[in-house]
Amino acid sequence: MSVAARPSACPGLLRIVPARDGGICRIKLPGGVLLAAQAVALGEASQHHAAGVIEVTNRANLQVRGVRAGQEAALIAALVDAGLGPTPSPALDDVQSGLGASAADDVRNLMISPSAGRDPHALFDTRELAAQILAVLQGEPRFAALSPKFAVSLDGGERLAMLEHPHDVWLAARAADDGPRFVLGLAGCPPVTRHDAACTPALAEVRPSQVPAVVKALLHTFLDLAAPDHTRMRHLLALHPVQAVLQRAQSYLDFPLSHEPALAGWRRAPADASLRFGAHPQREADMWQVGGQPPLGRMDAATLLALAALANDAGNGALHMTPWQSVLLPDVVAEALPYVLARFQAAGLACDRAEPLARLIACAGSSGCIKGLADTKADALRLAALLPAHVEQVHLSGCPRSCAAAHRAPYTLLAAQAGRYDLYRRDDGEPGFGRCVARHLTIEQAADALARLARSPFDA
Repeated sequence: MSVAARPSACPGLLRIVPARDGGICRIKLPGGVLLAAQAVALGEASQHHAAGVIEVTNRANLQVRGVRAGQEAALIAALVDAGLGPTPSPALDDVQSGLGASAADDVRNLMISPSAGRDPHALFDTRELAAQILAVLQGEPRFAALSPKFAVSLDGGERLAMLEHPHDVWLAARAADDGPRFVLGLAGCPPVTRHDAACTPALAEVRPSQVPAVVKALLHTFLDLAAPDHTRMRHLLALHPVQAVLQRAQSYLDFPLSHEPALAGWRRAPADASLRFGAHPQREADMWQVGGQPPLGRMDAATLLALAALANDAGNGALHMTPWQSVLLPDVVAEALPYVLARFQAAGLACDRAEPLARLIACAGSSGCIKGLADTKADALRLAALLPAHVEQVHLSGCPRSCAAAHRAPYTLLAAQAGRYDLYRRDDGEPGFGRCVARHLTIEQAADALARLARSPFDA
């Protein structure tokens, strides 16, 4: 069987891509979970073969920056030996194109809540389903043809959940009289109580046991109907009615997709992203999770090694990355909370949502990316010292691609040139970055404008 992967410039564990500051190696973490032993291996490998800089991505993965020329193979080998690559699959051994593990690594794009199985508000523990879906994604040779950007979201109804990232296929738990169901939608986000342009309606619902089969059917349907230049579900839906897509998916299933009339009005309860900061109780009695935000999503190797030691000392031996570029340590007993919070803060992680660096997002910028028009990381650190307390979140983007934020922040500073930004304000329902309210601002001018806008939303 010959399988052709779609060409991509996206980094992966087995595909290190060049950047201005060296190579980038992206590690996809199942469910965002990084075992302490893996964190040690990653930290040490980043010191030996790269610049010792590790980033949390906006899909709860990790990437090593500054990979040195000639060190790529050694870094990859160290990470694979640590168990950070795709799970070997006999099916992929038969792929004649030579893609093998690289193809399986590309398609491991499944997002769940970082507190799955522990969130007291969850309707369903998605961890086992997530493992089954990952097995489908990396074990089916045909799925090597999916774009590395094609992504699936599995939402168990947790209060700590990223609901604003558009996904090609999303599934979300819904309470029913005889047990939870999963509603599904395409090319967007689950609808919530507030209006958002990225939300797409619930199209059908299935039982939890049917979720892996539905995902598999939808991926096969996408590959059946997609043109060579179609990389995302939204491209397919621009040419094919959604009901035609569902009918094609039904042909792969031995159970009917349910289309209850009530689904038209279904809304997912709002999430609370602030639960990624500080200490919060888990579902289990006397168990807590502690969260903190590395400055602008970046850690050095020493910080990662310190967090790995803390996971062994006071947690369950694992760290959970989040799609807000932060870190959670689960399964902490109440007596250890002061110690863990102190260790997080000593490592430079923001544990309070009010801290300036907890409210800033920045891409690699011109120091790391050839497309960046400004040094967004350095400028964000300058803005942190000036950021008004009442400004919720600001995203600094070096170019219109918005690599650091798959969701849209309330305010975006889009680089126009070195040290100068256009300021955008986004209200609910507005597409893209929203409305441009000021141009060519310095960081100091941007801080003043943000203060005015936050006090009076009608004052540009």
